[in-house]
Amino acid sequence: QVRLEESGGGSVQAGGSLRLSCAASDYTYGNSNCMGWFRQAPGKKREYVSAITSDGETDYTNAVKGRFTISKDNTKKTMYLQMNSLKPEDTAMYYCAAPFLHIHCRGGYPDSSYYWGQGTQVTVSS
Repeated sequence: QVRLEESGGGSVQAGGSLRLSCAASDYTYGNSNCMGWFRQAPGKKREYVSAITSDGETDYTNAVKGRFTISKDNTKKTMYLQMNSLKPEDTAMYYCAAPFLHIHCRGGYPDSSYYWGQGTQVTVSS
């Protein structure tokens, strides 16, 4: 059973930084070859943020390009999301995700297509 546990969320002012972590137990990328971050703001659907493959290739949604950096430490089985220049619109619950298939890596599929963590709240004030 894959378990994902996020940490590192908090409250910051606009322009500040946070680093999220996702500890993954019993996950070896499998058929998907990737892991990723999603977020859900109040009243909105969960949306894709970023993904990283087992080879270290990265991808970002346009809204966070140049501000967020995804990375991983295979020895610690941990994925990170460094978030800089945070904006109020980045306020959301952030979720770590392990897709079942590679086509799921960049979102756009039902929640049942992923393993999810419990989420960590990020709040950015103006």
